[in-house]
Amino acid sequence: MRIRVFYEEVKFRIKGWKEIKSLIGKVISEEKNISGDLNFILTNDNHLLKINKEFLKHNYYTDVISFDNTGDSELAHEIYISIDKVKKNSINYNVSYKEELIRVMIHGVLHLCGYEDRSNDEKEKMREREDYWLNMMHENGEEEKI
Repeated sequence: MRIRVFYEEVKFRIKGWKEIKSLIGKVISEEKNISGDLNFILTNDNHLLKINKEFLKHNYYTDVISFDNTGDSELAHEIYISIDKVKKNSINYNVSYKEELIRVMIHGVLHLCGYEDRSNDEKEKMREREDYWLNMMHENGEEEKI
């Protein structure tokens, strides 16, 4: 499995990609090994809104959209992330931009691993898993490398 990051309509670039990629690999292997490649596409609010409208028929901004392409083993899974929304969320939740970005990346991967967040119980379970992985990153001192 290859884990890659692409940038679409943004100047932002991730620092510490090697360490983030390692963490994402751990999430995938422990939660549920997904097959195929995984692509993160970092973009802006307007581009993600367009994707949200076109593919999900939702007319609102979001921070992350995951596409599970298991129907064709040649296709990669895709996780689109709005760095604009991540930045706003980091301010709203009083966390670092880096931590919020990693949380959203983990959130997208958890969706691919079968987690949902439609009900309050599902949201709680998703948040528990996000917190677990962020705590693992902190305990292993990986956030200092990112």
